Amino acid sequence: MTVDETSTEITNILKQNRVQDLKRFLQRRQCLNGANTGLIYLFHLVQSAGILLSSYAAGTNNTNWAWAGITLNVAATLIHSYEKTNNTILGKLMTDIDRIRDGTYVDEGILIDTREDKKSYNSTDAV
Repeated sequence: MTVDETSTEITNILKQNRVQDLKRFLQRRQCLNGANTGLIYLFHLVQSAGILLSSYAAGTNNTNWAWAGITLNVAATLIHSYEKTNNTILGKLMTDIDRIRDGTYVDEGILIDTREDKKSYNSTDAV
């Protein structure tokens, strides 16, 4: 194989990798957007139930219902934190998609590739 053939082969592999990454990023954005929609509705539902239950408990002086309301509000906070985490991942994916489009993408992200069949590169692996 000549130097030109090798260079062409490497270029083709890198282009194919960028296209595969783009498809994977778009698919993950679609999944995360759908999950976030569900999380937003669930958050508002659980938070509203927690507030309503806590208000009812305060009016009736029932400590058991008050703790149930507080628990629902804690659950709503956890749901909201998952939504915010998804938003952070969505931002990273969009940045990578923009870089692919601009031609400045470098496949070094460890945040996105969490599948078991892909292993992250560690500097200790090279030693």
